[in-house]
Amino acid sequence: MTEPSLSRRKILQLAGATGAVASLGAVGSRIFSPAVAAPAPKIRLAWTEVAACHSPLGFGVAKGIYTKHNLDVELFYQGSSGQTLIQALATNKADAGAGLIGDWLKPLEQGFDVKLFVGSHGGCQRLLASKASGITDIAGVKGKTIATYGIGAPPQVAFQVTLAKSGIDPETDVTWKAVPFELVGDVVERGEADLAAHLDPWAWSIEKKYGFTKIADTQTGVYENHTCCVLGANGPFLEANKDALRRLAEANIEVHEYTANHPDEVAQWYYDNLKPAGLSKEDLTEILGKLVYHNHPIGQALIDQIRTTSEDLKLVKVLDPSTDPKEFAERITINLLA
Repeated sequence: MTEPSLSRRKILQLAGATGAVASLGAVGSRIFSPAVAAPAPKIRLAWTEVAACHSPLGFGVAKGIYTKHNLDVELFYQGSSGQTLIQALATNKADAGAGLIGDWLKPLEQGFDVKLFVGSHGGCQRLLASKASGITDIAGVKGKTIATYGIGAPPQVAFQVTLAKSGIDPETDVTWKAVPFELVGDVVERGEADLAAHLDPWAWSIEKKYGFTKIADTQTGVYENHTCCVLGANGPFLEANKDALRRLAEANIEVHEYTANHPDEVAQWYYDNLKPAGLSKEDLTEILGKLVYHNHPIGQALIDQIRTTSEDLKLVKVLDPSTDPKEFAERITINLLA
């Protein structure tokens, strides 16, 4: 693997969200700085190894990107849901973890002691319509049944926001049908539901296998310029290891930027090491190549995105009506560039 060459101008482009340059301007020279000559601190990082969007984390460990930042990163497989991510951090099996914003915010609203500190990417969820449904746009979703793998799961929450902002009541104007994770596409193909809401790589596979129509995703429309996955750290670990987490944030930005520019390399690693069922190296390259890996906010840019997402989750009644999105975003994030 050839290490990317990063100029200061390029560095200032890497935060990926509006306002990030202002956050980075005063400290841009610190980003991607050479690792200090000291023992590498160990960080146990929870990830979902089966998820395509998490493959850059494994790639970064295997290819020495974290080591370059003087970190000893050990990956901890936390399972396939946000609840298991929360459990991994709550039971001290991991020090930090990567997860969907929709999985983080409710536990944090309830007082879970974690701070969010850097984004990874956008766009790993899809809302797909069967051909038989005749649905071709978001307006056509009204009155239909949407299959997903769990009530309250991230795809349901994400597309409730899409529907609400399109004038469709996500509670009364559609029916949500919970089905087993691996059967979401099959249920829609059999006509037991009209649409499927799922995560990649499974959503991508469903779309290709059945020729479904993509109605919405989490990188376009209401999710334009949003990040969907972020890293968070346990409060006590954060207090004792702020510099290590700052370097983890830097490494996270670097490995995702590398993935944006070299999806084929990361896909090859993913294919060789994790062997995802039914997916070829070419499939994985296409999936990774279409994710928004340039969107990895840190500092004020991350705070701004968490505030926006909090407003969206209040809209669909996930967060409490009394929650102040601005105060909440500032409370549950840490600006490691400050």
